[in-house]
Amino acid sequence: MNGKQVIVVAVDGPAASGKSTVSRAVARMLGFNYVDSGAMYRTVTWKVLEVGVNVEDPIAVVAMLRAVNVHFELVDGKVRMLVDGVNPGGAIRDPRVEEKVSVVAAIPEVRQILVQHQRSLTRFGNLVMEGRDIGSVVFPDTPHKFYLDANPDVRAHRRARDLEAMRVQANQAGVAQELRRRDKLDSTRQTAPLQVAPGATIVDNSKQGVDATAKIIVDHIRQQSLRRGSASVKPD
Repeated sequence: MNGKQVIVVAVDGPAASGKSTVSRAVARMLGFNYVDSGAMYRTVTWKVLEVGVNVEDPIAVVAMLRAVNVHFELVDGKVRMLVDGVNPGGAIRDPRVEEKVSVVAAIPEVRQILVQHQRSLTRFGNLVMEGRDIGSVVFPDTPHKFYLDANPDVRAHRRARDLEAMRVQANQAGVAQELRRRDKLDSTRQTAPLQVAPGATIVDNSKQGVDATAKIIVDHIRQQSLRRGSASVKPD
């Protein structure tokens, strides 16, 4: 990066709050690279299931993660994780992965390993990174922290719609129950629980589209940069 300070935009929030679509839009507007940290936990979970390791056995899961080769690549502005040379693609969104990812993500050693990988991704340049502990744990010193949220009914509707798009049968009541379970697991785990990071700006996007929400975040970042005298994120 020729000695220039890398800018990290941290976008945290619960499942189905719109983090992925909004973060991709923010990255596009700013010309930054996009990182989905949740996809890393899903990729690990996918690998655990593929090789037949017991998800409920933390020692076995960590041993597997330490044994595999983890690599990252930048493709069209998106950082992708490969395990043993394989990027599982859409397989990380399968229901079997969805069901177990919170269990894997709650293992402290798994989080420690992946947090180190996440911090190393600044080698690709300026980042918009979304997840559940980006502003609180991974990059607590970034001035650009956001917590994206939405009404529970809106979140359930979005998740049900996404599942239907993948041809997975789902009803909104069942999805809402699963989201409540996921929220409880994410917010009560001992290591890096889901929370609003200190200094984060809360953005509720229940009634706003993706681009409108992204623009709120981008405008806020540009105002922050002007106040801090940074020339890296310029106003329109």
